Amino acid sequence: MENALSRSHIAARPGLISKLRAMVNLRRQRRDLHALSDHLLDDIGVTAADARREAERPVWDVPTHWKR
Repeated sequence: MENALSRSHIAARPGLISKLRAMVNLRRQRRDLHALSDHLLDDIGVTAADARREAERPVWDVPTHWKR
């Protein structure tokens, strides 16, 4: 029995796969930012509240120029 997402379907949608990877990476980056200590956040000029807000944003909430 063939999987719902067969290899041929995945190969036909490289743009979709790259967008999904980008979303996973963005989620990871936002989570990592939120996990930084206050000292490290201060070093990069971000408050803990800013980091929390960024981490809470959905993965599809990105700047418009990223969506091209």
